[in-house]
This record gives sequence, structure tokens and C-alpha cells, in this order.
Amino acid sequence: MFSGIVEEMGAVQSVEKGLAGAKFSILASAILEDLKVGDSVSVSGACLTATSIDEQSFLVDVSTETLNCTNFGTIVVGTPLNLERAMKLNARMNGHLVTGHVDGLGTLRVREQDGNAIYLTMEAEEDIMRYCVPKGSITIDGISLTINSVTAHSFSVAIIPHTAKVTTIGLKQVGDAVNLESDLIGKYVERLLQANGTLIPSVAPVIDKDYLQKRGLL
Repeated sequence: MFSGIVEEMGAVQSVEKGLAGAKFSILASAILEDLKVGDSVSVSGACLTATSIDEQSFLVDVSTETLNCTNFGTIVVGTPLNLERAMKLNARMNGHLVTGHVDGLGTLRVREQDGNAIYLTMEAEEDIMRYCVPKGSITIDGISLTINSVTAHSFSVAIIPHTAKVTTIGLKQVGDAVNLESDLIGKYVERLLQANGTLIPSVAPVIDKDYLQKRGLL
């Protein structure tokens, strides 16, 4: 479990890709202080296990599933990454509950400077948008952020100078893909409501002649 408060930016030192997945060697400093083999690390929002550690880097294995549902498929040597060690139960909860299980990709569609803040508009699929609410939380590349506004297919966030400086979000440009994790509590609330019949699961409408006539389209 993580909080979405990035501890440092690391960088990819080496990449090995094959049919069975990939191995990344990641340069780091602060998080290596007490990191042990087997520990979990949020790497730009994805929970990965440290399999080897030396004085300046750690190694992770990345499954094909993780490569398919994250932006890790485009990682090359030198790519910057947001890093966070697993949360301690006796620590302050400065962000929100983050599992490190990426729900899918978003795409940066608008980047605007407004005073000292950068406003970003992210396009995302319905499976992610359904959990987005104004002033709610979302994780972008491992960063806990507050949603400012929501439309049917996108949401916006405001990035303060500190966040832009110490995370990769300040480097993102229009068209870039980001890892998204929806609010954990929202997912459980929805599932519990569906289980007791309070909330009916959404079903895609059948587009037939009757559907079109009822909506005045025929």
C-alpha cells in the first residue's frame, strides 16, 4: 500500500525485454536507504518488487500484464520514474490510499499554465472516469492528485510548482500516456452496492430500431 507521495525521481539504467516480460534496473538514492529484496516499490504508479539491490540502483521484474496495462512498454534507458516505498502504518497519511495496481492509461490532452500552476486535462476510458468526482483523488504515474473538474471523457488536475519539480508530471507533454489508478474506496463502495442490489451494474444499451424511435432518431 502506498500514499501517492513520491519520494524521489529515479531513472532507468537498463532495460531487458523478452517474450516473458522485462527487467528494469532503476537508479535511485533516497529509497535505497532501507530497501530490502522482496520489498514493494511504486514505480510510476505500478507496484513492483525489488529483486536485487546495490548501492545506487535496484532491479525489478515486469510481467507482460503490467507492460500491457501501463506506459512501461515505451520505457528506454534514461526514462525518469516516480518512486515511493511502501507506506508505514505509523506514518502520516499525506496523500490517499494507493494500491499500485494500475487501472489503465490516460492521455494528456491539454497543458495550460495559469499563474504558478500547470493545469492538465487527461482523457481516460469510462472504466476510470466512473470513479472520478470533483475534489476526489486519483493517482497519475504514482502521484496522488486532486481532481478539479470532470467531463464525460476527461478530468483536470492542477500541478503546483513543487510537484512539477520533484515528479515526472512536470515533464509531461500533450499526447503523453500516463498510468492511472482510480480511487480505491469508490471501487469498494460500488462493488458493495452492486452486491446487495442497491446499484445495478451498467449495461451497454442495445442500439436497435426501438431504441432509436424512443429517442426521436427515426
